Formats: sequence, structure tokens, C-alpha cells
Amino acid sequence: MTFAATRYYQVTEATWPPAAAMTANGWTLRNGDDGGKRVSAATLEDASAIDTIDHAERDMRAMGQTPLFMIRQGDDALDKALDKRGYDIIDPVNIYSAPVEKLATERPPRVSMFSIWEPLRIQHDIWAAAGIGPGRLRVMDRCNPPKTSIASRWEDHPAGTAFVAIDNDIAMLHALEILPHQRKKGVATWLMRHAAFWAQDNGAKHLSVICVQRNEGANALYTSLGMELVGQYHYRIGKA
Repeated sequence: MTFAATRYYQVTEATWPPAAAMTANGWTLRNGDDGGKRVSAATLEDASAIDTIDHAERDMRAMGQTPLFMIRQGDDALDKALDKRGYDIIDPVNIYSAPVEKLATERPPRVSMFSIWEPLRIQHDIWAAAGIGPGRLRVMDRCNPPKTSIASRWEDHPAGTAFVAIDNDIAMLHALEILPHQRKKGVATWLMRHAAFWAQDNGAKHLSVICVQRNEGANALYTSLGMELVGQYHYRIGKA
């Protein structure tokens, strides 16, 4: 596991936190409170614990969660062990990052981007339409500051939303959603630049983002902005 990847896994945890986490017997187990896979997956912290997958499965089921493991760079042995148990791969993810000064080069058009906490009702509606419901909004609520939401307007109408938080000197943007009729107008690019300015103003040196590998449009957006791949992970999910 590279240092860069390890650091960004820490940023992910800090800026998109589970409702509760317990590290014991070589595993970190998370209670996601319906906040999605990222806050519900177990991670292997001690390679010698790989023989105790049964215990981790039992504990996740006791929390009312389907067994789910995050496979980070360096977790090859765990990946193979879960494959033998019939676990399926789900949601391979890329982590991108760039120095804030690389993105904070031009301010968005006036009255097009707004840093707002707490998010407005229209932002909740945009997220809800994309499947980002109350459980994920609770993730945002429990994240420690500095944090903000970004509300976007384009052509005098609501356009999109995102959530950004900072861990030490790295900001991470989550839950970027642009309304379908506002896409392909450059809104997402301007939103990312606005996020970089906000991150810079709040002491961050880098802006990062997580993107599932199957989302070709989002991956193209981040690479077009000059963001570099700094880490990857995927999940292994068991039977419900």
C-alpha cells in the first residue's frame, strides 16, 4: 500500500465518517446507519487476522448489515480469500487529487456557485433524486468542520450540489450531482473550481474526490482538470 493511498483512505474516513467504528482483533468494523457502503465496510488492519473472517462476518450481521469488506491497495490476500468464499466484487473506485492552486485558477461566473452550511432544501431534493437519501445526509451532518455544501445555479435555475470537507491539509469532495438538464454546460467544472477556492481559503493544499470506475463522465471530468490518480479500492460483498 503506497503512502499516498494510505493518506487518502484516512481522508475518506474523516470526511465521510461512519456512525460508529470499532477496531479490534485486527479488523475495523463500521456501523453505516444507512449511509452507504463506504461507511459500512469492514477493513483489515492486521494481516494476521485474515483467518478470522468468520468473526468479522458475524459481527457485521449482528449490526444488521450484510457482510461487506473494503479491499484497499495491499489487501490482495484478503481479496483472494473472499473470492474463494463467493464474495462478489462491487464498485471499484478511483481516488483523484490535485493541488488546490492547479484548480483554483479562475472564479466561476457570479451568482453561480455558493458555499452554504447547512444545505438548502433544493440541494436535498437534488441529492434525493440521485439516490443520496437521509442516511448519507446524516454522514454530512456528523462530519467535523471545516466543511461546506456547494449549491450551484446556472441560467437562473438550480443546477447542482456537492459536499466538501477537510482533513488537515486535504479537502475531499463528495456527492457531486448535477441535474440532468444542466449537464454538458460546464457546471461540474466550475463547481470543482469553486470547491478548490473554498478548500484553499480554509487551509487545504489539495482537493481530492472519489469516483466509481464505471462512471466514465466523472472520470473524464477529473482527469480533464489535471487531477491525478492517487489510490483505488473496491468492495467484496457477501450474501444477504
